Amino acid sequence: MLNPLILPRSTGDTAYPPLPDPPDTSAYGARIQRSMKLMATSAPTKRNTVRILYYGQSIVGQRWSEQVDAYLRQTYPHTNFVTANLALGGFSSPRLVRTMHYDALPFYPDLLVFHVYGSHVQYEEIIREIRSRTTAEIIIQTDHANAWPGDRADTLDAQENWADQMNYWHLPRIADAYGCALQPQRTEWAHYLTTHGLDPSDLLTDAVHLNEHGKWLMAELLKRFLRVLPDDEPDASDRPVRTYEVGRDIDWSDGVLALPFDGNRVTAIAGETPGGEAKVRVDGRPPSEYPELYTFTRASGTPHIGWPAIQKFTWTSPPVLEDWTLTVRGFDDAHENFSFTVEGSVTGPDGGGRAHEKFVSASGRVVIEPEDWVFAFDRKVSERPTPDGWEVTWSVAPLFADAYSTPTADDPSIETETILAQGMSNGAHTLEIVAAGERPDVKALRVSRPPM
Repeated sequence: MLNPLILPRSTGDTAYPPLPDPPDTSAYGARIQRSMKLMATSAPTKRNTVRILYYGQSIVGQRWSEQVDAYLRQTYPHTNFVTANLALGGFSSPRLVRTMHYDALPFYPDLLVFHVYGSHVQYEEIIREIRSRTTAEIIIQTDHANAWPGDRADTLDAQENWADQMNYWHLPRIADAYGCALQPQRTEWAHYLTTHGLDPSDLLTDAVHLNEHGKWLMAELLKRFLRVLPDDEPDASDRPVRTYEVGRDIDWSDGVLALPFDGNRVTAIAGETPGGEAKVRVDGRPPSEYPELYTFTRASGTPHIGWPAIQKFTWTSPPVLEDWTLTVRGFDDAHENFSFTVEGSVTGPDGGGRAHEKFVSASGRVVIEPEDWVFAFDRKVSERPTPDGWEVTWSVAPLFADAYSTPTADDPSIETETILAQGMSNGAHTLEIVAAGERPDVKALRVSRPPM
């Protein structure tokens, strides 16, 4: 099982043999049409926003995504693209299933481009969580052909090679089960190599990582996969993202703009007139009273590789908005055990513990499981110790707004969108915007309902 660790430097020419015609285009554009239609229907006076997240480990982290971003901006010049590459080299699926809680879920992408090595069990858990907690359309990328693929066996049990098992059986099954697009990169990569008489190593810097030619091919294969298909819009009631225009679908009544909705995220689209003041209520309560609407940010890095020093946090008591600092000391040689203390900018000193034991802070606002420390991984790969007194920092951030005032739009062609509540249970809720004096100018409310 491959587990790339450190991004290599890559070199190479900039002119490469062209892509041959694809052997099969039946998967192109499938299950990503909401994102593609937003791009295709953007106009100078209405620039749709499309949020794209690239996620995975070092293959994604090699930043070939920047070539894809440049292509999309050139092809769809009126689209307002918000893109991020949050890949973590070395973090295979058992680790990424922990960090996704502070990466993929808060980002709430329209389109997720995903590739990771590791266990298919945690891989499926990642896809299931993202599909049940966001409305992201997902492109599952099969592995590139860093070695010649074997033939597909008749059954999973008969498929002896792990990489072939993953690409021929597990990934197609996961894609179908969760309604994801499957980009057949492995097949098309091998087709490119054979067409031009190349060996897998010709596109690599080592056993798996890409040289410049490989990064170019990775980008080119994804570019042509991002296809707009003929109109196949579902009924409005089946859409995962619905927009309710004020004055047409909903309206103010006695200073209250109310919307019963079904989903886990609701945002406000600003009108033209800034100002006004209103309270926000979800099911009769301020959003800040729901602990699930808070998120931890990604922890700061280990000293040598720069991985998040702690993969995941939880809590037993409701969090508050604050910054946290954890200080580590007394490492054993393998860095599997050490002591630490934590302090919050609001909570204050909040106790300490040892890495081999589950930690629950005195306030209950920070919980760390022993398997979520990354210092031992950093020590093993870098072969360098972490200095005593190393600090790890993170924050608690809001995915909500208790009050709303219409912000000033920097560009009237782009919607100014404010998150009112994100991360609640995916079900029936009621939003109320209650004016406190002059009511804010709300053009529309947008509801996101994850499909799973």
